[in-house]
Amino acid sequence: MSQGPRSGLAAVSSALLAMSRHLEVRDVLKTIVASARELLDAQYAALGVPDDHGGFAQFVVDGVSEEQWRAIGPLPRQHGILAAMLQEAKAERLADVRKDPRFEGWPSAHPEMSDFLGLPIRDGDEVIGALFLANKNCTNSEGGCGFTEDDEDLLAILAQHAAIALTNARLYERSRELTIAEERSRLAHELHDAVSQKLFSLRLTAQAAAALVDRDPSRAKGELHQVAALAAEAADELRAAVVELRPAALDEDGLVATLRTHVQVLDRAHDARVTFASCGVRALPAAQEEAVLRVAQEALHNALRHSGAFRVDVTLERRAGGAVLRVTDDGTGFDPPSIRRDGRHLGLVSMRDRASGVGGALTVESAPGKGTTIEMEVPGG
Repeated sequence: MSQGPRSGLAAVSSALLAMSRHLEVRDVLKTIVASARELLDAQYAALGVPDDHGGFAQFVVDGVSEEQWRAIGPLPRQHGILAAMLQEAKAERLADVRKDPRFEGWPSAHPEMSDFLGLPIRDGDEVIGALFLANKNCTNSEGGCGFTEDDEDLLAILAQHAAIALTNARLYERSRELTIAEERSRLAHELHDAVSQKLFSLRLTAQAAAALVDRDPSRAKGELHQVAALAAEAADELRAAVVELRPAALDEDGLVATLRTHVQVLDRAHDARVTFASCGVRALPAAQEEAVLRVAQEALHNALRHSGAFRVDVTLERRAGGAVLRVTDDGTGFDPPSIRRDGRHLGLVSMRDRASGVGGALTVESAPGKGTTIEMEVPGG
């Protein structure tokens, strides 16, 4: 990850900007560690976030390969020098960590370390992490460079900004969790109300059909058709609610993987062939990714439920630093102006609102018998 030593104000500025660029806690931790290692020209760097049980909730390293890290084994406990930094909340700069009386050794697969510089990351009076580096790179053939007082001062500046970046990331994740919880609660109430009403109507209609089946079979048949229609509407309500709950997958899998999985599910569930292709798309800001997913879901719902399409193709491509989503079907199509005049929207209003809400744009191309193409372009990424 590190590309060699850098110095001066530009290097410090670059490191601080890199830390403030991310909102996910894990990304912030990785950026802090990589920035510290590069800025102070160390062979190894690590950052541990303590838990409440004498261990570390998170522990990120830089300079150690994935194979080495797996071989080292479980996360370290809070002991020795690490415990001292967390408990005493002061810097530790050592010429050889192995000669310190507090040193308690390390696993056999652990790389050899000598000179050491560590500093707690503090948010007010709370120690929220421990940042440390080992093995200062040295051009002196005789070795023995070690970390200097200037290195310690520089790491202290980095640690102060790391505390801000880490605190902001935690607040962002907490805010997102609360938003998701509130949205799920709202959807649960809406689902309960909508589906309960449908099921109540379904029950009454079924009872009416049962009462008529002997004395008026034709009316009973009509009631049974109504039962089928109400059942289909209830299923649609449930399906819509499930779709609304899906964006949590964006946090774990990202937009491309989430869209691909959604398309695969629809392809199995419907007679129409549904495909997905993606090219060069980078991660987008969270709001843009959710908007793209919502529009894709709405466009797919329209194509599969109303167009009579035999094929629906979804593509997501990079464009001008952002992304463009395209959902194309070979269905019956429609005349957009007449749809607006008739007061029917097919979700087009909400799709346009979602696109404009994240600084994007939505276009619709359709004509009777010519299929439909929904295209959404968003900035960012």
